[in-house]
Amino acid sequence: MDIKKKTRELGGTAAGKAREAIGRTKEATGRARGDTELEHRGRAEKAMGKVKQAVEKGRHTLKH
Repeated sequence: MDIKKKTRELGGTAAGKAREAIGRTKEATGRARGDTELEHRGRAEKAMGKVKQAVEKGRHTLKH
């Protein structure tokens, strides 16, 4: 496998994991502060991270 291709695949997965982690942090902060808007934004961001990871996994599966 080409190293450039592998880096691109890992980049998408890493971005998804990072977004999920940021979402978890926002959700926890919102819950601790009683800020429901921040909590909901955190949940949404966490979900977007999971979706990005699933898409990248699907793309990887289809390529191989």
